[in-house]
Amino acid sequence: MPSETIKLTAKFKLKETPEGLDELFQTYREIVNLLITYAFENNVTSFYRLKKETYKGLRKEYHELPSHYLYTACQMATAIFKSFRKRRKKGKAEGKPIFKKEVIMLDDHLFKLDLENKTVKLSTPNGRIQLEFYPAKYHERFKDWEVGQAWLVRTPKGVFLNAVFSKEVEVEEPKAFVGVDLNENNVTLSLPNGKFVQIITHEREIRTGYFVKRRKIQQKIRSGRKRKELLEKYGRRERNRLNDLYHKLANKIVELAKKYGGIVLEDLTEIRESIRYSAEMNGRLHRWSFRKLQSIIEYKAKLKGVRVVFVNPAHTSSLCPICGEKLSPNGHRVLKCSKCGFEADRDVVGSWNIRLRALKMWGVSVPPESPPMKTGGGKVIRYDWFARSKSSG
Repeated sequence: MPSETIKLTAKFKLKETPEGLDELFQTYREIVNLLITYAFENNVTSFYRLKKETYKGLRKEYHELPSHYLYTACQMATAIFKSFRKRRKKGKAEGKPIFKKEVIMLDDHLFKLDLENKTVKLSTPNGRIQLEFYPAKYHERFKDWEVGQAWLVRTPKGVFLNAVFSKEVEVEEPKAFVGVDLNENNVTLSLPNGKFVQIITHEREIRTGYFVKRRKIQQKIRSGRKRKELLEKYGRRERNRLNDLYHKLANKIVELAKKYGGIVLEDLTEIRESIRYSAEMNGRLHRWSFRKLQSIIEYKAKLKGVRVVFVNPAHTSSLCPICGEKLSPNGHRVLKCSKCGFEADRDVVGSWNIRLRALKMWGVSVPPESPPMKTGGGKVIRYDWFARSKSSG
C-alpha cells in the first residue's frame, strides 16, 4: 500500500525568555539582511550558491555563532529574495527586501524537543541551554511523529517554538473520487453515486460581520491601546470561529469520502492573482481562507487513508459536464447548456467537473468522450449545520 507524508506545525510557548535572546534575534536578523543584500546585488536565488559564496566570510565575522544558524539564514534570505522577485515582476514590490521579523529558523542541529519532559534544548553562542514550555493537550498527538525544522518566534505574548512534525501514513488506491467545490458560503460535493451534497457554511456572513465590527471600531476609536486591543479581540474571535468551522467541515467531507478512498480539490494556489472583480468582491475573496480549509481537509483525509488530488480549476463552473460546451446563465445561480439541455446549479456543475477531471487523470473515460449521461443535475442533499448567529460575536 502506498504511503504519503503528513506535515503539521505545533506551537510551544516557552515559560521563560532565555538570557541573551535579544542579542541572538538581533544577530540573526543582521545576518539575514546581509545575505538578502548579497542575493539582491548578485541576483542569487539558489540556496547552495548563496551559502557557497558567503559562508566563509560570515563564519569569520560571526565565529561565536553555531554554524547552522548561517545555513538557516541562507535559507531564509533565499526564500525572501525569491518571493520579492516574484512580487516585483507583478509590479507589487520595489526597492530592496528587508527582513524585520523576530523569527529565527532552526534545523535539527540547533534544537531538540522533548515532549515527555516538556523541554526544548537550544544551541546558542554560549552553549546549549534547556528551556521549559507550557504543555497543551494537542501536543500529545505528536509523540510518535518525526520532528523537522522549527522557528523561534518572539511576539508581544512571549517566545514560541513553532515546530514542524511529519508522519508517514498508508493511503489506499481510491475506488472512486468525491469532487469538492469550495465556495464562500457553501461546500458542494459530487459523489460517485450520482448524488450531490451541499453544506451551507455561512462563512461569508461570519467574515462580513467581523469585518463590519472592526471597521466601526476603526472609525470610532482612531488610535491608542484600546483600539488595538478591541481589534485583536475580534480578530481572535473570528479566527477561532472559522477554525472550528473548518475542522467540522473537513471531518464531514472525509467521513463522506472514506468509503470511496479519494477526494478531489481544485488547485487554488494562484487564485488570488486572478481575482479581478469590484473592490467589495475583491475584499471578500481576499479574506476567504480557502487554502487553510484545503490543508485541513488534506491532512485529515491522509490520516484516514484517503488520497487527495488537486486539479486545474479553470472553467470548472462554466463547462457542461455532459458534452463539454460552454454553459449559459438560466436564472439565479442556474446554468444551462444550449447544446444538450443539461441544467443545474453552478456549484453542482463545479463539483461534478472537479470529480470528472480526477477520473480523467486516472485514465477513466469521462464526458464528452464517454457514453452520454443523463442531463439532469442529480439529487442535491443540503445541510445547514451551523445555525445562523450574530457575526459580531
